[in-house]
Amino acid sequence: MSSTTPGRDGSPPPPPPPGDDRSSTQTLRRSVTDRFGAPGGHAGDAPSAGSARSATSAGEAPGTAARPAPVAGGPRRVRLSVSRIDPWSAMKLSFLLSVALGIMIVVAAALVWFVLDSMQVFADIEDLLVSIGSESFLQLMDYLAFDRVMSFATIVGVVDILLLTALGTIGAFLYNIVAALVGGLHMTLTDD
Repeated sequence: MSSTTPGRDGSPPPPPPPGDDRSSTQTLRRSVTDRFGAPGGHAGDAPSAGSARSATSAGEAPGTAARPAPVAGGPRRVRLSVSRIDPWSAMKLSFLLSVALGIMIVVAAALVWFVLDSMQVFADIEDLLVSIGSESFLQLMDYLAFDRVMSFATIVGVVDILLLTALGTIGAFLYNIVAALVGGLHMTLTDD
């Protein structure tokens, strides 16, 4: 008796014993490996066109013949298009980004003020204004106090939040209108 691997000569593998799920899974895996080659195998592991024809002529139904294994060439490329942006999600995203930007504005204003104050820039400006002798310019120094600078930065941050949230939402509506006319933004994504 010759020992042959089931499925190598074109005959179907023997049926598994009833009730044995593990052996049926192993048999199916072995059958797929014999027919298509091991995963990550070389092109030489796949059956040739002649063996696919012999498997079809050995009694399999047409259409169930083995297909050649896909060639693992380069990265897979998918062409997609962004046809619609949900305005609600655009509003939420633009709100969160504008809040972050508003916080950055307030923190940056505080840092710049502390750096300028530690370098005695405000004192030098005040001395220069006193030496000029103009009392009206000394009122300008009242606007450079820390509390006024922080109030101004907070107002700018709040206006920033309102404007950027509105602009992001309006931008999503405008994109949806334009995408309905021209088909949206087309992108090619690759799988590295």
